[in-house]
Amino acid sequence: MRTPDPHRPVTGAGILRTALRRNLAAMTWGTVLMGLYQAGETAFPIALGLIVEYTLQDRSPGSLGASIGALAVIITTVSLSWRFGMRVLQKANTTEAHRWRVEVAACGLQPVDRNIDLKSGEVLTIATEDADSTADIIEVVPLLISSLVAVVVAAVALGLADLRLGLLVIMGTVVILTILSVMSKRIGASTQEQQARVARAGAKVADLITGLRPLHGFGGNHAAFVSYRKVSTEAKHQAVTVARVNGAYAGAAQALNAVLAAAVTLTAGWLAFDGQIGIGELVMAVGLAQFIMEPLKMFSEMPKYVMMARASAERMALVLAAPPVSDPGPQRPAAGGDLEIDGVRYGTLRELKFRVAAGEFVAITAYQPRAAADFASILAVNVPPQEYEGTVRISGREIADLSVEAVREHMLVNPYDGEIFAGTLRTNIDPAGTSRTVPEAVEASMLTDVVALHRDGLDYAIRDRGANLSGGQRQRLSLARALAADTDVLVLHDPTTAVDAVTEQLIARNLVKLRRGRTTVVISSSPAVLDAADRVLVLDDGIITAEDTHRNLLATDEAYCLAVAR
Repeated sequence: MRTPDPHRPVTGAGILRTALRRNLAAMTWGTVLMGLYQAGETAFPIALGLIVEYTLQDRSPGSLGASIGALAVIITTVSLSWRFGMRVLQKANTTEAHRWRVEVAACGLQPVDRNIDLKSGEVLTIATEDADSTADIIEVVPLLISSLVAVVVAAVALGLADLRLGLLVIMGTVVILTILSVMSKRIGASTQEQQARVARAGAKVADLITGLRPLHGFGGNHAAFVSYRKVSTEAKHQAVTVARVNGAYAGAAQALNAVLAAAVTLTAGWLAFDGQIGIGELVMAVGLAQFIMEPLKMFSEMPKYVMMARASAERMALVLAAPPVSDPGPQRPAAGGDLEIDGVRYGTLRELKFRVAAGEFVAITAYQPRAAADFASILAVNVPPQEYEGTVRISGREIADLSVEAVREHMLVNPYDGEIFAGTLRTNIDPAGTSRTVPEAVEASMLTDVVALHRDGLDYAIRDRGANLSGGQRQRLSLARALAADTDVLVLHDPTTAVDAVTEQLIARNLVKLRRGRTTVVISSSPAVLDAADRVLVLDDGIITAEDTHRNLLATDEAYCLAVAR
């Protein structure tokens, strides 16, 4: 497991500060360029007013040419500053969103689970939508500052024409922002609730897809549909609420901006009619009144995006700040492959005790499936050591003293329901592309017929969850992946339940051959696998009740014979 970063932000505000700090240079350039854009936009009506006030009175071609040149410079500045400013900010935004996605994904993929009450679908939503919304702060701050520049320039220009016009812009802007800042708080709270409900709906969908076949099996389709419809309807209603609040916010902002623009225009008209300002100043005031609506609109929308970014950052903090459910040790397993279970009590297990020597092939048959699942979970380190009594030792070292990554590099526990990913046969067998035993693993798992069946061989495309493979093919593919890992200790949980008896017999023989000299534990009730093992352990009522070869147990243990004979 990675060493925890002591500087990792643990609050939404901390996440936003980190995002701003990491992108300070890009935001500075973006602010300068967007400030130039807004200043150029503001300068355009000012220039028109000056042209009307002075150039047209002079009526000389030179003055007209200079005016046209000045307007061309302003337009060029506006065009280039916008293009390059937004390019800088959007690149920084996209990069920062990617960083947070990686951060959230890294927390979700760490070997040690985190103590957080979120399902995988919710974590996925946080790693995508919330990461994007949080990174929007990179654009929000420069746009907020540049809009403020436009408002200040307009207020100064109008103030030079008449102090009352400048004060009207400043006071109107303060009133508008005060009203909208109150409304933006509700947007933030509503958005956070909507994101949570959408995430719960996504988690429900993921659960239903995973359990679709069992649901079909016992007729639970309707109940599952009703359950999903409930959470989906809640998400829909909250989305409507957020849309309503956003609509009210946008309408209020537009109305307030229009009122301010109208007030500036009417005041300028009255001052011109009264002779207190000239015609050029009137043109400038009317032009600025029309232009100022855009930066005011942008300026008034920024509090909403800030609240949305903060709400998303708070949700990311739920994942990033969650402590691990256990603190793994720093050591690594020693060379070798012996496995010792000493007095383990957990779930259905009680005083479970046995030892597997290095290089031994041992089969465990569990009369209660729950006990097999509990045992596999402990070995896979899905259960923290402090949650069960007793000790598990790998190569003589307690598992509590070992790092989880080291345990999983040394000992692989392959579940009976191993996931199949979209890709190819090869990428499913060897995801890292580093295994040297892929051909041997394919042959040992009897996956050779699947490879030979398709022209692309190991490069045959596999759909998500192995949708284009049969149950037996998926199980053999999962087994091939476990064998290709070539770990010192391999634990297989029901690796042959979906294959026919002949294939099962061949796989059992191949396992013995391929794993010779390395420790192998198979949890199974398959007679072929049990017969291939060096010895069989009977797990009944949470303890080992018998131990011998498969054939001796068949001859002496009636309960064993009834449990495994087919």
